[in-house]
Amino acid sequence: MGAGRWQERCVIHYDQEVEEFFDDYFAQPCRRCLVIGGAGFDPRSASIVRKLSEIMDGRLTAFMFREERPDPHAELVRRAEDNLRQIESYCQNLVVREIQIFAPDNAVVGGHRTVEALNEIDYSDITDIVIDLSALSLGIGFTAACYIYQRAESTESRLNVHLSLLSNPALDQGIKTEPNDVASEVRGFDIGGLIGGEDKAVLWLPVLTASKQHVLHTIHKYIAPDDTCPILPFPSRDPKMGDEIAYQVFKSVQSDFGGPLENDWALEPQNFLYSDERLPLDIYRSILRIADDREEVFEAFGGSKIILSPLGSKIPAIGALMAALERQFPVVYVEALSYTVDDWAALDSLKETESKMTHVWLAGDAYHNAV
Repeated sequence: MGAGRWQERCVIHYDQEVEEFFDDYFAQPCRRCLVIGGAGFDPRSASIVRKLSEIMDGRLTAFMFREERPDPHAELVRRAEDNLRQIESYCQNLVVREIQIFAPDNAVVGGHRTVEALNEIDYSDITDIVIDLSALSLGIGFTAACYIYQRAESTESRLNVHLSLLSNPALDQGIKTEPNDVASEVRGFDIGGLIGGEDKAVLWLPVLTASKQHVLHTIHKYIAPDDTCPILPFPSRDPKMGDEIAYQVFKSVQSDFGGPLENDWALEPQNFLYSDERLPLDIYRSILRIADDREEVFEAFGGSKIILSPLGSKIPAIGALMAALERQFPVVYVEALSYTVDDWAALDSLKETESKMTHVWLAGDAYHNAV
């Protein structure tokens, strides 16, 4: 299918480059920015709003989601309220929307509620939208990104769409989730949206992290793929992480009969793929390459369908999101019923300076003006 949209040209910044870009770009008086983010217990909730408010002041509007799940722990609620007070002190133009993730019957409705909320916004005076994924769950963050990206692409408003992220794997690992017992499709990236998809061979590409075996099995049961190619983090902050995750996966799917590599998913070592944990474009390009190669092979047999599951850290998830936006790949995940933190002191000891900052200019002037 040829080069991807962001294959040859993508405006992306890391760490200090992000600060410098924000300072230069958003200081322009013509910029009126809407930041969409999460106002929950995550310590990163207020960081991007604070940074942008220092540059833009009254030209900044914040639209923040409070994700509501049943029976939250009191400490989570307290910290979410503290974070919201911080955001209120940084941004005078603030809208907060509570999003019920589950319906009374336990159906996942967070994506639907997110679209309803985003439909309420007046975008007429906005030049730039920053979707801050730092403190948004996958189901809400991906849905918001899909909605805003499609809006920018389908209108003549020339909206500039940005993704921002403060990534800290140690912080993410300190936040434990109780997963739902069924898988869900991300709103905007649903399997049912594929025309003729029922006749296509299904390849599942889960982006892996440690301790997600239960979630893996839940998704595998839901989509019943013909083939599975797990994507492992390498290079990564821990050089052994990819091998350890692969071992965990093999162990969790090992067959009761046969040798150590005999397993219920027909996985073989060559099925595993590797992607740089720190570079979202690496996984984006890998996914598109796999899709193009597979389409050529399966074209005579009804075609191929790829399903993504970004279960790893948030930086690779950006790459998976970009691939899904470009090719309309379905995204399947398992929603969190609740969150817990065993060691708040350890979480509080993590400095914001230890987080890695990423910015992707997803759509807008940077591409319309390209020669």
